[in-house]
Amino acid sequence: MDFQFDIGARLKAMRSAAGLSQRQLAERANVPHAQISNVEKNKVSPSVSTLRRILSGVGVSMADFFEPEREVPPGPFFEADQLLDLTSKIAVNAIGEGTGRMAFRQIGDARSHNLQILHEVYEPGADTGETLLQHPSSEGGYVVEGELEVTVDSEIRVLRAGEAYLFDSRQPHRFRNPSDNRTIVISACTPPYL
Repeated sequence: MDFQFDIGARLKAMRSAAGLSQRQLAERANVPHAQISNVEKNKVSPSVSTLRRILSGVGVSMADFFEPEREVPPGPFFEADQLLDLTSKIAVNAIGEGTGRMAFRQIGDARSHNLQILHEVYEPGADTGETLLQHPSSEGGYVVEGELEVTVDSEIRVLRAGEAYLFDSRQPHRFRNPSDNRTIVISACTPPYL
């Protein structure tokens, strides 16, 4: 995993290229102004949900944020090393953002197929963040190994291997591994979100 990726510098460059001030980006992304400043200065490492919300303000996916130059193989088949890494460059932040690592790897070009399929690995304590995700999509997933706590609106359930979820992503939601073991999930989202 590459922890040398400078999230702050990359975000600042993208914000500047879009001609936005920190305050304008914060308003577009519906996050506090200080959050943009803290991320750009690398004072905090954003959770997946927070980073995705910020990137929505500049209209960029996580795939384009982390690997904008990467050529995505056309498929229809993909080797393990051809999956697009969306998260390993996000450092763990234990301040209200979970303590475990998570890795989301995307299969193929989500935009061209209008479908994002992910192989998700949640280490113990991994959490998408206290800020609930919410986006105009539908998503579902199947727990292959371990346990996954899924929050959808006011409902919370711990799913175990062999169980699944499917919901309208406009409902606020969150994913967390509450166990002491690794959790693996295969998920899909349309239209793509990350």
